[in-house]
Amino acid sequence: MSTPFYVSPQQAMADRAEYARKGIARGRSVVVLQYTDGVVFVAENPSRALHKVSEIYDRIAFAAVGKYNEFENLRIGGVRYADLRGYTYDREDVTARGLANVYAQTLGTIFSSAAEKPYEVELIVAEVGAAPEDDQIYRLPHDGSIVDEHGSVAVGGNADQISSYLDQRHRDGMTLAEALKLAVESLSRDNNGGERRLTAEQLEVATLDRTRPQQRKFKRILGRQLSRLLDESGGADAGEAADADTGAGAGAGAGAGESGTTAGESGGKVSKDKGSKPDNGKGASGEEGSDGEPLL
Repeated sequence: MSTPFYVSPQQAMADRAEYARKGIARGRSVVVLQYTDGVVFVAENPSRALHKVSEIYDRIAFAAVGKYNEFENLRIGGVRYADLRGYTYDREDVTARGLANVYAQTLGTIFSSAAEKPYEVELIVAEVGAAPEDDQIYRLPHDGSIVDEHGSVAVGGNADQISSYLDQRHRDGMTLAEALKLAVESLSRDNNGGERRLTAEQLEVATLDRTRPQQRKFKRILGRQLSRLLDESGGADAGEAADADTGAGAGAGAGAGESGTTAGESGGKVSKDKGSKPDNGKGASGEEGSDGEPLL
């Protein structure tokens, strides 16, 4: 009888971690930013059937990247946990911290089990508070650890590069339009340092808005509202560029202002005209995992 091949526990865990990280890296990134009225979620996701950002409870939202079927199972489990706890005790007892702990236990158990493969997912759980200092953002990698984030966080794809870009430019007190502009700029950057143009049709955007009068603070930003916010940020950039040229004379300044306005309007038209490629049934990223499930 042959001796079974031995693999040390350290090597086995390292291999499982590498497998999960490669799957997550193939998914397109998600960015979460704090702004003055709450928390905004921005994901590159041209699919309208599969969501990467979803509501969990009154003040809590969920974002994920990786294998869609795996993080969708986790989302459903989180909704059931929140509903049961809110019904059994009180709605105020449902918190992002408690939900993050439940997800951490689930992911940690799956990652350390030799009977099944690790989940190829990375999660963000966020809760909006009564004031900006009360907001909570938690990032959960594939191994079930919990990272308490502040200000901004990115997962999936080239998350390290995006996080570095956000850390240098994010500030407290940003408006929704400013935060959205920064998020789109960070997602538009590729690994080679170049930039792509992302249109409203390629983005999935949602907010946890503390100023909403109803108990549920989650809101998706779609269609005309999203296009208008993107156009506002583009028009503001054009206006700043025009103001910078006013030192050349009043006439030149006026001409620059008109051209800046025209550029802002034309930029908005291009954003609407250039749609994304049709969904090919492989999810937002156009890639599939080892078992044929879409990677988002």
